[in-house]
Amino acid sequence: MDTPRSPEDLPPVSTGARRARFEIDPQRPVPHTSALSGVTVTDVDVNSEGAHMGEYRTTHRTRRPRGALAALMTAGCLLLAACGSGADESSADGSNSAHDTERFPAPAPVQPTGPAGTDEGSTPGEQKGEIRESTPPPADYLSTFALDVDTASYGYARRTLADGRRPDPATIRPEEFINSFRQNYERPDGDGFSVTVDGARTDAGGEGDDWRLVRVGLATRPSEDSGERPPAALTFVIDVSGSMAEPGRLDLAQKSLGVMTDELRDDDSVAIVAFSDEAETVLPMTRLGDNRDRVHDAIDTLEPTLSTNLGAGVDTGYATAVEGRREGATNRVVLLSDALANTGETDADAILDRIADARREHGITLFGVGVGSDYGDDLMEQLADKGDGHTTYVSNEEDARTVFVDQLPRNIDLTARDAKAQVAFDPQTVEQFRLIGYDNREVADEDFRNDSVDGGEIGPGHTVTALYAVRTKPGASGHLATATVRWLDPDTRTPHEESAQLESEALNQPLWSRDNARNGLQVTAIAAYFADALRSGDSRWSRLPGAPSLPELSDRADELADTTESEEVRQLAETIEQAGSGVGVGG
Repeated sequence: MDTPRSPEDLPPVSTGARRARFEIDPQRPVPHTSALSGVTVTDVDVNSEGAHMGEYRTTHRTRRPRGALAALMTAGCLLLAACGSGADESSADGSNSAHDTERFPAPAPVQPTGPAGTDEGSTPGEQKGEIRESTPPPADYLSTFALDVDTASYGYARRTLADGRRPDPATIRPEEFINSFRQNYERPDGDGFSVTVDGARTDAGGEGDDWRLVRVGLATRPSEDSGERPPAALTFVIDVSGSMAEPGRLDLAQKSLGVMTDELRDDDSVAIVAFSDEAETVLPMTRLGDNRDRVHDAIDTLEPTLSTNLGAGVDTGYATAVEGRREGATNRVVLLSDALANTGETDADAILDRIADARREHGITLFGVGVGSDYGDDLMEQLADKGDGHTTYVSNEEDARTVFVDQLPRNIDLTARDAKAQVAFDPQTVEQFRLIGYDNREVADEDFRNDSVDGGEIGPGHTVTALYAVRTKPGASGHLATATVRWLDPDTRTPHEESAQLESEALNQPLWSRDNARNGLQVTAIAAYFADALRSGDSRWSRLPGAPSLPELSDRADELADTTESEEVRQLAETIEQAGSGVGVGG
């Protein structure tokens, strides 16, 4: 789940990072600027090709300027002046802010963009200090992706391994393993994100001594149960096909929905749609208030029947949500299904188009909840992505309570729209890098500041983690990377950014050192290495450097569970042990 108890009741992580907050002026256009050189150019191709499915990007390829362009760039270097910057926040270890002099700047836009739906330009926070003079940026120094808080892949893998089966490598998404464990990152005061960047040296050995793990951590403000939030208008689209008769499917959903009905507020509204071979609205949008008994009665009438017409369920569900849409409320469809469409409209693209239209025209987002030992993981993930939502998976009553009682009410509020992250690696210190996971969330580098390109919708109380395998250059010293997150204000759609930088020296400590401040990083690494082991044998992905064997990984998880006293880390250790005890997982 994405609401587990933090794996570390520990002091906040020491980041070794510098932070800066940028407020974006959408009225002020920005030239296409090289993030490496700061030189205004017009035809440098900063492409977004790179590490699909386990490939490593190198940072040493360049397009060299010729003729007039080279002259213009040289002149630009001489004419560029330093700009003012935003507020400076120093990290706990005394390092300076992200806009210090002679530092690798935050990613720069390829073209100006304004708030979605406008043709106005926008500018990032301006950097203060001396601009490095260099050749145009290497083609592959950037990594850009939409934020994601899905956790379904990890939940489904746990269920599959508990049943004594090996998960299909295609269902393993490492970022969903990583993000199943909430981290102790510093929290921002208001909407938006804080940025934490840290890492450690791997134990790869030999040439692998140059390999590091770099963690980019983002956090939203804490979720307050008693805090102000907009009312919710939730349409539950519930699969009642024959396959949902299996214990732990429909019965589990009914129990969870009943508890959730009692937990929601009086000014929240609920609608219920059931589908099998056909779909029907069991309960139109109903304000809870004094109507909770009516909602409970509707939940109790649900019974498993025939086949799965997911297309009909989506159609009727969104029609019901649109009809009951409340202005000023969080309008959301909650799809609960095993996502095994077998009758009616089974074409995923057609179903996805309907969801995208409802999101675009009515602002209705989707939350997908997967159930069952046989589960259409890929389709559910696509549905949630198109619906600007996220997915999770429930396999038992504890999981379901976490989702429907803790997670769903918390996600009613929204702190950031269309959130994206971009990490710019310094080619002077980085030889290669690879983003672990996020294969389906990649964004073209030039679209980082294009606010018409979809990102992730994130609510309060969330942490988002991205982990990179990074090979540093021999003797690397100084700046290594700049991480920037960009999001739109959920109400005004004004763009904002937050950045942090990382120095090479912050990565010299070994990953498995006995340092409580590194427990969160170790949990992240164990989750990533475990996902990597479950994908072993699939030629589409290469193994991570420094990967321990499954028995070693299980031992490290056990030790960490003892140190953190975290039940979620204990469950991770048990799941790794199951994977190494006879289901044919490599490692």
